[in-house]
Amino acid sequence: MEVTEGSELCFPQLNNSCRKPTLPHSAAALVSLVLSSVSVLTAALNLLVIISISYFRQLHSPTNLLTLSLAFSDLLVGLLLIPVEILFTETCWFLGDLMCALYYILSFTITSSSVGNVVLISADRYVAICDPLHYTTRVTMDRTKVCVCLCWICSVLYNGLILKDFLRPHDSQNPCYGQCVVVLNYIRGIADCVFTFIVPITVIIVLYMRVFVVAVSQARAMHSHIAAVARQHSPTAKKSEVKAAKTLGVVVVVFLICFCPYYSSSLLGKRVEDSSSYLPSGVWLLYFNSCLNPVIYAFFYPWFRKSVKIIVTLQILRPDSCYAKIM
Repeated sequence: MEVTEGSELCFPQLNNSCRKPTLPHSAAALVSLVLSSVSVLTAALNLLVIISISYFRQLHSPTNLLTLSLAFSDLLVGLLLIPVEILFTETCWFLGDLMCALYYILSFTITSSSVGNVVLISADRYVAICDPLHYTTRVTMDRTKVCVCLCWICSVLYNGLILKDFLRPHDSQNPCYGQCVVVLNYIRGIADCVFTFIVPITVIIVLYMRVFVVAVSQARAMHSHIAAVARQHSPTAKKSEVKAAKTLGVVVVVFLICFCPYYSSSLLGKRVEDSSSYLPSGVWLLYFNSCLNPVIYAFFYPWFRKSVKIIVTLQILRPDSCYAKIM
């Protein structure tokens, strides 16, 4: 935390008070404006996903239920986590130890549940493409609801266990009042990195690689069949093959780009970013993934564009609009 000799104290009445961070006003205003825009965009996009899937009956499916759960966790990032980070990167933490603990538990839970939802979506796509004959019997709405509930429950229990002994705002590493810090030792940092990042991303990559191989083989088989019947249709099959490759590549690459910087600090034994560290890039990149998720998982689908058009033009207010043909 950058300070000067004339900096004001967070708690002037306390001898061991932290000093308020001194930041260039113009730079702080610009960064706050950009991050506030990201927060609003994240909340708005994910809210559109939630309204679309919840309202339109044609969109009630196991796959969309998983997308809905992901959008809800990303909505919380835009509504709660990003605004709190923006506020307390420019000033001191005035909410006390209890709120600090609750904030980090909430932050870690939302992040890990988002990862869990991505894993569930990967598993859903794997079954749908690699075993389509048994998809409807293996993946049902009831089973999907159970998986979503377990994802959130496990996130709460896991992060409560990881953080219960490490929420120490006033320990020797942070001897002043006015900061909200979570300290993870090397072992717990590695464990968190393994269970929250390495294992999930390995599962996602393995499942998507399998899906990619099957999708490409199916596209080539279709291409060969169509070419034998009518050669003029072969470019369509090629476009499908390229689109499948690009979509799966974007999903994995964006996830890696957004999550690797944050979790690499655990491997290096560094402490978790705290509210006194101005613009922790790893945390912001992690949160920015919540803004990209609706783009990756929703904007690639035509039904989302149709539903957004109905919502924005207020056609959703018409009677029986929930039965509109979206797909």
